[in-house]
Amino acid sequence: MIRFENVTKRFRGTAKPALSNVDFEVLRGEFVFLVGASGSGKSSCLRLILREETPSDGRVVVLGRDLRSLSNRKVPYFRRHVGAVFQDFRLLPNKTVFQNVAFTLQVIGSSRGFIQQAVPEVLALVGLAGKEKRFPHELSGGEQQRVAIARALVNRPQVLLADEPTGNLDPATSVDIMQLLARINSSGTTVVMATHEAGFVDQMKRRVIELVDGELVRDERHGGYGDTSSLPSLAPGPEQGAAAVAALTAVLEVQRETAMSASAAVSSAYGHDVTPVAVEEPVIPVDAAPSAPEPVEQPAPSAESASAPQHAEPEPEPDPEPAPETRAPRTQPVPIADIAEVDVAELGLADRLGLGQTPPEDEVGPTS
Repeated sequence: MIRFENVTKRFRGTAKPALSNVDFEVLRGEFVFLVGASGSGKSSCLRLILREETPSDGRVVVLGRDLRSLSNRKVPYFRRHVGAVFQDFRLLPNKTVFQNVAFTLQVIGSSRGFIQQAVPEVLALVGLAGKEKRFPHELSGGEQQRVAIARALVNRPQVLLADEPTGNLDPATSVDIMQLLARINSSGTTVVMATHEAGFVDQMKRRVIELVDGELVRDERHGGYGDTSSLPSLAPGPEQGAAAVAALTAVLEVQRETAMSASAAVSSAYGHDVTPVAVEEPVIPVDAAPSAPEPVEQPAPSAESASAPQHAEPEPEPDPEPAPETRAPRTQPVPIADIAEVDVAELGLADRLGLGQTPPEDEVGPTS
């Protein structure tokens, strides 16, 4: 069906050949994966099979024809037996799905009756029945690739070439395309596919031809992809985890500094050290700014007022401007008994610092 006989391909302006002494044969009805890194020669093999290029040395024989001796006039007739599917779909944007598929038959001069019969059949085969009148921009990427496959199959070719047909598709759609190609192969069509999809190659266990720098290094039946060290990894790098830890550390440091500033302000107001502890009350009024409020200077209590017990109820201080309330932990001084011995001005200071008791009726629920 397809035979490479010591094929070497050199392109003008390059010192190293794209293919070097490549020798293999693909039998009728096989499904063959061409694997290898970018630049290994996979696409060059497909272009030689399609007769877009001719070998510099050696022979390429497809369907019993030596393509090097095939005249340019006969190339279009030869390509009627070889279908091709590409990564970028290559659909005509101003034509409908039906017209894109029928265009191949119109070029080779098929009758109108044959076109009206063949196009719906192949669209049903690829799962696009009922979408004949849609334009390419109205389809998803997987549907556009199905149109390209239908266009390649409508002339019932003996060989189907696929150059990275799942390269622009998401994983779920790629699985559908691979299942479609396997079904096409089971009907008798020879499929040669160039791919980087290691998972598909490993799961399907078909014949694998591996190229490295233009040289054939492996021809294995029921093989896998092989070396995947050159494939990119999707695992997050360690620097991403370090950045997350650094950001969390910075947030905790800001919270610690805020708590220490509030504790220092209360200590200066009461005249002794106060240890801040977390209070489980979820809702507190705080300023909109994240930093701790600046302490307000209050006159120090006189000796008489400090020594004399305070029996009179302190007059309530006018409520300050309402501030946005957030759900965040606040600190409260441990020596609660000392609060009863301070004067009215000092109680107002504690309230402005957000360190006083919050009446239950002032608490705000999570939906406020």
